[in-house]
Amino acid sequence: MADNFQGAQEYKMQKYLKAVISKSPRPSGERGRERGQTQRSAWLLQAMFLAAVLSLLALPAQAGVKIQSWQAKSGAKVLFVENRDLPMLDVAVHVDAGSRRDSPERAGRADLVAGMLQLGAGGLNEEIIAKRLADVGAQMGPSFDRDRAGYSLRTLSSKREREQALDILAKVLQTPDFPDAVLQREKTRALAALREAETKPAAIADKAFYKALYGDHPYGLPSDGEIATVSKLTRDDLLRFYQNHYGASRAVVSIIGDVSRAEAEAIAEQMTARLPEHESCEELPKVEALDKPQEQRIAHPATQTHITIGAPGIARSDPDYFTLYVGNYILGGGGFDSRILNEIRQKRGLAYSAYSYFIPLQQPGPFQLGMQTKKQDADVALKVAQETLNKYIQEGPSAAELKQAKNNIILGFPLRIDNNRKLLEYLGVIGFYNLPLSYLDDFPRQIEKVTAQAIQAAFKRHVHPDKMVTVMVGAPEATP
Repeated sequence: MADNFQGAQEYKMQKYLKAVISKSPRPSGERGRERGQTQRSAWLLQAMFLAAVLSLLALPAQAGVKIQSWQAKSGAKVLFVENRDLPMLDVAVHVDAGSRRDSPERAGRADLVAGMLQLGAGGLNEEIIAKRLADVGAQMGPSFDRDRAGYSLRTLSSKREREQALDILAKVLQTPDFPDAVLQREKTRALAALREAETKPAAIADKAFYKALYGDHPYGLPSDGEIATVSKLTRDDLLRFYQNHYGASRAVVSIIGDVSRAEAEAIAEQMTARLPEHESCEELPKVEALDKPQEQRIAHPATQTHITIGAPGIARSDPDYFTLYVGNYILGGGGFDSRILNEIRQKRGLAYSAYSYFIPLQQPGPFQLGMQTKKQDADVALKVAQETLNKYIQEGPSAAELKQAKNNIILGFPLRIDNNRKLLEYLGVIGFYNLPLSYLDDFPRQIEKVTAQAIQAAFKRHVHPDKMVTVMVGAPEATP
């Protein structure tokens, strides 16, 4: 019955989308065309919203996703999943242009480049770009972190809509204009955000934490820059960064949706054929482990203390990844199932939320434990967190904790790949970090293999409580 219902719904949705495409109004005259574009855009956005909802049913909620991969003529790596369930197409392109490619003198440049690509490209200003995307109901936006920068696009797969949307994405990626007037506006906006962040305890804690963890390593640079560095950025700075780091040879193209392999090959070439040829591929310095504990207590008038504890953790390719994934779920990643929340909130009422997580990057990203608590409770909460971490590393998880964690992770995994958007992000991660194409199939099996002994051993290898950074913003002993 479920399969029959799903098939009927897919058939109805495809008919609806085709009707929207073919019958939406196109009045003549300049004003009429504008009204028609607005109405057509509204219909298409409604259709895409319904399609996205339906995709929860349309895509099988389990692994077994067939990922095809090849190298484009441009040199880019391509990952493709064909899915004919809906007349939709999702495309993403990522490059090695995250904030780790910034320099101390130009911190914030990588973020500004990524954001400005869509604000003028191929001779089209930002209003025309937005209008052309809206005309076909497409959605496009940037993504950015310490390792990667990129853009993703969602569009209907019908010829007119797909071609117009892909043409915009290709222009944005390959022929950015970086207009001076727009740059000045975006710098003003970025500087205002940086000034505001200087007053926010969470932002202060995050910046101090990364600086303490990584020192002069590029991972320690603030991804959104500093007031002093952003204010000095010029159009030439942005162009130079783009030429150096947006090359095709290190690009990853992810494609999923209602197109054939041949069409996917053409899309990958269209997105990357005109990317810069002479990119900079210098190796980053190695992330060094901490050799001693550090503690920073930063004054702030907030009523709560923001506590962050951590150290460099693991790289995305580390063989202990799955073991630590399960282990951290038990420690602080599983919400109300986690030890840290149980000790901090349930038993003592010291904080509303307490957590831990690994952020695996190309080089070791941070292991981080954190919470917010009343100033008068800050030292007690810190001590409880440290004792909980120490005990967990020394004793490891119980059999009951391990069983519950593995069940929750494995049973919840289908929800992490139940639509094209989620799968698209996985394709980008698999391609960028050179993970096996069988990663999605392997995930539940790898989780099931994890043992309590393996978790304890992996935590002892990677997490050293006597060599960790502690940042407390709004600490009780600090004075303004």
